[in-house]
Order: sequence, then structure tokens, then C-alpha cells
Amino acid sequence: MPDLRDLRGRPLGRNGNPASARPAHAAGHRTRAQERIDEIDVSPTKLLADIEALKGELESTRTKVDEYLAGLQRERAEFTNFRRRTSEEREQMLGLAGEDLIRKVLAIADDFDLAIDNRPPEIADNSWVEGVAAIDRKLRALLESEGVRPIDAEPGTPFDPREHEAIATVPGSGRAEGEIVDVVRRGYKLRDRVIRPALVAVAAGEATNDAADAPPTH
Repeated sequence: MPDLRDLRGRPLGRNGNPASARPAHAAGHRTRAQERIDEIDVSPTKLLADIEALKGELESTRTKVDEYLAGLQRERAEFTNFRRRTSEEREQMLGLAGEDLIRKVLAIADDFDLAIDNRPPEIADNSWVEGVAAIDRKLRALLESEGVRPIDAEPGTPFDPREHEAIATVPGSGRAEGEIVDVVRRGYKLRDRVIRPALVAVAAGEATNDAADAPPTH
């Protein structure tokens, strides 16, 4: 077959196109990539050492992650506790402010009690007196709507130091010792907590005959 060439003198292939140049590696030349590959140590010893090093780095990273996570959890717990304490303190402050206001209102309720209990009989049916009593009822309803309830201290009720405050003892009242004889001032609870004990007079025990007949000691 004749040696075919193009107008520039380049050899032509069988299909009439210029013959492709031979690749560089076919002529014995090495590329930079091949040289870099040859420089890489892929021996089993080197690979095992690299694996152990990576394991150490992974373990160190996990330890740091656990430390950061624990620190974050502590911060979140402290923040949650801070919010709870702040909320409780706020509720407590509001509660104290509310109690102070309620005590002032109770002082006004005491004045209504005195006015109604000591009204002269001749004006008991007066419309003005009825108006005062209506205002008193509205005031009681307002207190009840806020959770304020009167303490039970009717005569005959057993004295309870948690709810009652004895300011007098009454001998010969006909009631059992320790029972309430009279209420001097109403007491109140705010929900389940006593905010003002009831002032009461309590029946005293009768002296025994032996004690009454005993001569005085000097």
C-alpha cells in the first residue's frame, strides 16, 4: 500500500484522515499524575498506621463532641432552672402584692361588719342601711371571686391554732373547754392558705371543786 500523505506532508490513515499522534506514554514518557501515584506508599504497614491514626482522631473528635454536648445540656438545664426561678419569683411577688391589697380590702370589710352589726334597731329597715348591706354583699362576692373565703369560727367550733387566734378565755360559758364562744374579728383564707386568722374568745375549763376549796398557799 502506498504511503499516503496530505498536502502538508502528514501521513494519512486508512480512512484518509490524518493519522493520530502516538500518546506520550507510548513513547516512554511518564505523566505528573503517574509520578505522584508512584510516590504514594500503599504498603500494608503504612495503611495500618494511617488507619490507627484516623481511629485516634475519630475518638478524639467524639470526646470533644461529647464534652460540647454535655456543656450545652448543662447550659440548657441552667437556663431552664433560671426561667423557672424567675417565673416563681414573679408569681411570688405578684402574690405578695395581691395579698397586701386583699388585706387592705379586708380592713374595709371589717368596717362594714361593724357598721351592719351595730346599726340601731330603729333604722334596721331603712333603705340607706339596705344599700350599705348590698355594697357589703358585693364586696364579699368580689373577695370570693379572688379565692378569699372566711374561716369557719362559729360558736361551738373547736379552736384550731392554725386558723384561730384566741384573745380571751371565757369561763362558765356552758361550752366545752377549747370551743369557740364568740368571734371578735373574722378570719380569711386565700385559697388554702390563711392570710388572717380569726380572732376569737374560747371557752375555759371549769375549776374543780377540790381546786376551788383548796386553801391559798403562802
